[in-house]
Amino acid sequence: MARINLLPWREELRKERQIDFLIMLGMGLLVAAVLMVMVHINFANRLENQQERNVYLQQEISIFDKKIKEIQSLEKTKRQLISRMEVIQRLQSSRPEIVHMFDQLAGTVPDGVYLTKFTQNGKNLLINGNAQSNTRVSAYMRSLEGSPWLKGTDLNIIQSKGADVNGFALKVSQTKTVKSKDGK
Repeated sequence: MARINLLPWREELRKERQIDFLIMLGMGLLVAAVLMVMVHINFANRLENQQERNVYLQQEISIFDKKIKEIQSLEKTKRQLISRMEVIQRLQSSRPEIVHMFDQLAGTVPDGVYLTKFTQNGKNLLINGNAQSNTRVSAYMRSLEGSPWLKGTDLNIIQSKGADVNGFALKVSQTKTVKSKDGK
C-alpha cells in the first residue's frame, strides 16, 4: 500500500515560513545592531578626533598668545627706545644752539650792564641783571632783538637799587636760525 501523508501541508508551510521569518528577523536585528554599533563607533571616533583637534588648537592659541604678548612687550620697548632716540636727537640738534645762545648773550651785553641770573624754561629765557641806567637796559634789549638767535624781548621789571644801579628782569625767546649752505 502506498503511504499517504496526512499531515496538513499548509501547517508545515506556515511553520517553515514562520521559522524563515524568525531567522530573517534575527538577521535583520543583528544587521541593525551591527550598523548601530558601527555608526556609534564612527561618531565616537569623529568626536574624539574633534576633541583632539580642539586640544591642539588650544595649545597653538596659547603659543600664539605668548608670542603676541612678547610682540606687544617688544613694541612697547621699541616705542620707549624711539622716544629716547628722539630725545637724544633733539638734544644733539640743540647742542649748538646753547653755544650760540651763550655767545649771543655775552656779545649783546653792553657796557654798564651786568647779568646776575639766567633761567631757561624750554625756549623761553628769563634774564636778571643790573644796569647803570635805564638807557643801558633799552640798549641791551635792542641788541638782543638784533641777535639772530634771540627774539621777542619783554621787559618785566626795572627798579632802582640805589645810586646808579637799576635791577631788571627780561624775557627772551630763543629761536633757531636756518643754517646756510656753507654749514655755518
